[in-house]
Amino acid sequence: MDSAKKMKLADKLKMMQAGKSALLATNFYNFETLQGVLQAAKNRNLPLILQLTQSSLDYMRLPIAVSMARAALLEYGVEGWIHLDHSGSYESIQRCLDAGFDSVMIDASEKSLAENIASTRRVVELAAGYGACVEAELGYVAKLGQSTEKTGFTEPEEARYFAQETGIDALAVAIGSAHGFYKEEPRLDLERLSRIHAITDAALVLHGSSGIPGASVREAVNRGICKINLATEIKNIFMLSLKKALTQTDEIDLRKVFPPATQAIVQLVEEKLIIAENK
Repeated sequence: MDSAKKMKLADKLKMMQAGKSALLATNFYNFETLQGVLQAAKNRNLPLILQLTQSSLDYMRLPIAVSMARAALLEYGVEGWIHLDHSGSYESIQRCLDAGFDSVMIDASEKSLAENIASTRRVVELAAGYGACVEAELGYVAKLGQSTEKTGFTEPEEARYFAQETGIDALAVAIGSAHGFYKEEPRLDLERLSRIHAITDAALVLHGSSGIPGASVREAVNRGICKINLATEIKNIFMLSLKKALTQTDEIDLRKVFPPATQAIVQLVEEKLIIAENK
């Protein structure tokens, strides 16, 4: 798709929300994982968000990562957007916007409400000059290595106030999900999600979808979620497939060793895309 004619991500998210479907937002870490998620999107003829974290940008380097993503979107013919995930740095966000990111996330969720609002509003003002989408987070969604015992669910009235005060396009809500794998099946507070959606105009985002049953994700989409983040399962299935292959061959040509692991990502992401589509 011609990027000049592509719909802005904020508009696409609201369109998806109105239609009770969601965009799958997939992290990628190298060419093979990028190839896998885009092949899946092409196979299903569905749009996709490509996400990068600061760690991935440090690994691949910003100019290389964004250029590779743009070129791959064109090569695969996928309608897609590039998003910066979980950044706490205004300077990093500005660098990514300068590099052509369509969307950025400012994560000041561990700060006070007032500090979160101030940090987020500053990024919203910056992103307006680029026509970029801004996502923020409210509540406690455990990150990798953080306790999943701690709770801090998003309060509906606070979400309404936060969205109104900041002017964000998308809001990641804490309704029982966490980043990484779960020790037991997560139970999403879907009634809370419905209350948030009823009084909040922002597009709603589900972080930590890896390991959440498809039926729960579908119901979350029915209740207002229109962006679903997927990262841990992508890394996991790639590495499990690669480790298995390496025990069965002495092949040193990575061009022959990597494709089965990439294909495992294709199958995984196709399944997730079907769930997000919610048809």
